[in-house]
Amino acid sequence: MGKRLFDIVFSLIVLPLLCWLLFLGWILAVADTGTSGFFLQKRVGRYGKLFTIIKLRTVRKSKVGVTSISKTGAFLRNSKIDELPQLINVLIGQMSIVGPRPDLPGYYDTLEGENRKILELRPGLTSEASIKYCDEEQLLNRKEQPLQYNDEVIFPDKVVLNLHYYYNRSFLGDILIIIRTVLCKWI
Repeated sequence: MGKRLFDIVFSLIVLPLLCWLLFLGWILAVADTGTSGFFLQKRVGRYGKLFTIIKLRTVRKSKVGVTSISKTGAFLRNSKIDELPQLINVLIGQMSIVGPRPDLPGYYDTLEGENRKILELRPGLTSEASIKYCDEEQLLNRKEQPLQYNDEVIFPDKVVLNLHYYYNRSFLGDILIIIRTVLCKWI
């Protein structure tokens, strides 16, 4: 109950403070992608239930159907402005501020044994794993077989980190993760 209350209060404080940045990011996403500016995608949530994550769109489609990340999209991703709409997911209870990052079906929902405990947590905006892999996209771009590297190295490591969080989570620990996220991603 205390974690959920913290999530709501944190979101209600941060969302108004950053609404100008969210609005500016949305305008950039609309102009850059020629869409509504929002990206909605099914992700695995608490207890393995799917929910729709809200992000700013960073990928545009060319006239021949090829998708690419533009310079504007790359800026929104690198600055994590594209993730600000997820504060809405937090407010409605689908996500938490701190918890395992929500993944596509086929990963967390396939965990077995003790690792399934991770699904008892609400997915979060940030986590130890997201701090460790804050440059995950660039890391994968340097690999010859990025999907294989993700599946064999990164994802198993994230499971270990998220299971450690499951057993050791605390209010102070969450505050430290939030501070480290800000330092890692925005400074």
